[in-house]
Amino acid sequence: MKIGKHTVVALTYELEVDNEVIQSVQEDRPMEFIYGTGYLLPKFEEQILDKEAGDGYDFTLKAADAYGEEDPEAFVELSKDIFKVNGQVEAGVLTVGRVLPMQDVHGNRLSGTIDEVREHTVVMNFNHALAGADLHFTGAIVSVRPATEEELANGLYPNQSGCSPSACSSCSQGCS
Repeated sequence: MKIGKHTVVALTYELEVDNEVIQSVQEDRPMEFIYGTGYLLPKFEEQILDKEAGDGYDFTLKAADAYGEEDPEAFVELSKDIFKVNGQVEAGVLTVGRVLPMQDVHGNRLSGTIDEVREHTVVMNFNHALAGADLHFTGAIVSVRPATEEELANGLYPNQSGCSPSACSSCSQGCS
């Protein structure tokens, strides 16, 4: 069976950025998803369309086709006061490179990376961690099958907040 809309695909991959492997999914715990439902980057899905179990792939997505270019307006300077709990900032919280869960004025949850710590402010980067990066993928299709009506209605893992078992080892949403 070939990959197409509403097929369940299991695949392996290695993701490289700047010639460094930053993520890997092996055959014993492949990533599974329903093709055509927005689970993966659209350009990634285009690259694997019509492939079958056993087929390999090797392609690069330019930043514009992945998570976009880095947006300078996604860098926001915030008062250190917002990081205080009981009147003080906990030691070690404001460390450059640390990712913190945040909330915007509309109540939307997002993650920000501390880019710079100044005397009275903190510069947060709200770009996706891979914004501006070209993504090189290599891997293989493990299996392809039709999605069931239940899977199409509820997803593959409806009780796991969008995580798949293969993602739980690195999932930050606590889906295990």
